[in-house]
Order: sequence, then structure tokens, then C-alpha cells
Amino acid sequence: MANKLTRFDPYTDLTRFERPFGGLQELFEQFGMQPFGRGGQSMPSIRMDVSETPEAYMVKADIPGMKKEDIKVSIEGNQVSISAESRSEKEEKEGETVVRSERSYGRQSRSFTLGSEIDDAKANARYENGVLELTLPKRGSGSGAKQLPIS
Repeated sequence: MANKLTRFDPYTDLTRFERPFGGLQELFEQFGMQPFGRGGQSMPSIRMDVSETPEAYMVKADIPGMKKEDIKVSIEGNQVSISAESRSEKEEKEGETVVRSERSYGRQSRSFTLGSEIDDAKANARYENGVLELTLPKRGSGSGAKQLPIS
């Protein structure tokens, strides 16, 4: 009888549970962790829809809880990048002793490539109620790089 060594994986059994209340996978993703055995496949933190007309692309990206000043959109040719960074600090004091201190920092980003180059001079970005809306008109030729102001 041969002894066989196997690698202990504490997450394997946890990730087998069904998702009755959001599931453990979402819990791992919220903390930026990827359980073993998932092959690197996880849902992007910025979820979006992209639609196309003959003149432009329209993007709706869900980025809840952010301020528009903390969101950046960059366009370079047909490559679009969206990033958002949040910082939150909360401290409760009782006398001179800190009873509780909570800090959270987070950064989300998403890049994607479109089928046509974007006319960055005519591109538009708007953020309202946690949804970033981009209107990205198509360009015939040429390339450049531009960071899009958000209104």
C-alpha cells in the first residue's frame, strides 16, 4: 500500500456550496480573493453593457458608491479603460481611547477593445446614480490618447 500525498485545499469544500444568499464566491470576490480551483475565472467588479449603432458605441457601467471625481475614463484608439478608486475612513473615539477604527480602500478597473477607433474629441461621459454612461462616436482614422472628463 503506497502513501500518496495530496495538497490540502481549504477552499475546495467551501466553494461547492450553492449560492442561497449570494454565495461564498461573492464573499471571496469582495475581498479581492480568488478561491483555489476556479481557474482564474471571476466576475469583473465593473459590470457593463455595450451597444453599437453605425455612428457610435454606448457603454453603461455599474460603479455604485463612487464619486464622479474618483472615476477615470481613458481612450486610446479603440481601447477604453475605466477605473475607480474609493477611500473611506471612520473612527469612533471614547475619551482618548480609540474604540473602533474602520478603513476601506478599493480600486476597480476594466479595459476593453472596441471594433472601431473612437473619436475622443466627441466622446462623452456622464455618471449618475451609480451608473457611468459613455457615448463613444466612431472615428474613421488616426489615433490619439485622451482622458475623458465626467459630468
